[in-house]
Amino acid sequence: MNEGTSPGHDDTEPSVNRRSILRTAGLLTAGMGLQGLDAETAHSSVVDSPAPQGATMIGVPFERHSTVRIGIIGLGHRGGGMIDLFLALPGVRVVALCDPVQDKVAKAAAKVESAGWPAPAVYTKGEDDFRNLCRRDDLDFVYVATPWESHFEMARTAMLSGKHVGVECPIAVEIGQLWDLVDVSETTRKHCMQLENCCYDRTEMRVLRMAHGGVFGELVHGAGAYIHDLRHGLFSDHYEGGWRRRWHTRMRGNLYPTHGFGPVANYMDINRGDRAVRITTLGSAALGLSAYRKEHVPVSDPSWKETYIESDMTISLVQTARGRLIRLEHDVSNPHPYSRVNILGGTKGVFEDYPPRIYVEPDMANGVWGDFAKYDRWDHWLWKKYPNPPGSSDGMDYLMLLRLVQCMRLGLPPDFDVYDAATWASPLPLSNASLKQGGVPQSIPDFTRGRWMNHRSGVDSEEPQEDRS
Repeated sequence: MNEGTSPGHDDTEPSVNRRSILRTAGLLTAGMGLQGLDAETAHSSVVDSPAPQGATMIGVPFERHSTVRIGIIGLGHRGGGMIDLFLALPGVRVVALCDPVQDKVAKAAAKVESAGWPAPAVYTKGEDDFRNLCRRDDLDFVYVATPWESHFEMARTAMLSGKHVGVECPIAVEIGQLWDLVDVSETTRKHCMQLENCCYDRTEMRVLRMAHGGVFGELVHGAGAYIHDLRHGLFSDHYEGGWRRRWHTRMRGNLYPTHGFGPVANYMDINRGDRAVRITTLGSAALGLSAYRKEHVPVSDPSWKETYIESDMTISLVQTARGRLIRLEHDVSNPHPYSRVNILGGTKGVFEDYPPRIYVEPDMANGVWGDFAKYDRWDHWLWKKYPNPPGSSDGMDYLMLLRLVQCMRLGLPPDFDVYDAATWASPLPLSNASLKQGGVPQSIPDFTRGRWMNHRSGVDSEEPQEDRS
């Protein structure tokens, strides 16, 4: 790729020493008053955490695998598409498939055979047949792409069966479930990951490296969102049996926080030098789905028996231990162009997405936005090595899976772990609790049990030497 330069910045890559200095300075500041948060608030949840049942999974590498053997649970819209990417990756074999809808399994199995692999084992005997898939002794990793309410039990079962597991968003829907996944990961020594593809988008990865390189100065605030007009899909067969629409009858909070929270958490080194301490949420009235139903859905449709309570727009504010502020938004019920908002601001300037634009000193002045495209030299090595990745979601799905498989083949720790998964998913139940209490702040558990202050690598990784070509 062409690595252009931009005025006002050194052409060299940010060094590890510079990143260490930036983190150390921030932690010293955090220790001297936590930038407006008292130390007791920042550290209290360590005391409140359940007693650990096993050693931490922070920094624990995968076992090396010459071939990564995959089992897939859920072959609907998401799982049925992701199998194509698994089959496109070198060093991967899809061994087993599970879905109660036999036609979906048959279609996916045909893809495996067309790719030149033996026919996979199939599990189609009801909602619990996933347990039999997990019991197999020829699987290294289980991928879960099913309705949200089943994610927790499937992830838990996979780990208890001796498998690493990756789950589509959100990994679980209750705080107790999140703690349980942390405990099971620690006791089984198996990784449990929230497969958050937006962390691998080119823009997010570039902003991440710029943030760690000091381009924005000391970080002050960020924002992320899932704003996506899903009205047609929610009232169609896109979500089989209307499972996703029914969540709008159960909760009022942010039902899908990780697309926005995950990348901003990476920018701010959440669980790697800072931590999310508390969240408060407000929500609008629930009007959008009812209005759409009245206009587009016949009265004979079963959805007319449903009452929607989920706020059309929820806005959450997350405070971190270092005094930073993160805004999270969720709206899938109203007309709006797709947006993850994706904002990061600091003492030297700000990035705002949709469309991407930047304003940092000394590169810009007089209140005129700059051209973010000129900062392509900050692209993550994955995007430099694979500038045109195949597949859906602008290539970020493929790079997420490629990096996962690379870590498993080389015996590296994953880019994110069960502590990140639990933290990123926690706004779902906590935003709902805050809304039910009129916006009262809710404490976010410290799932790391006090290890959040320790520096460790994450998505902003270095290319492995032995995998360079």
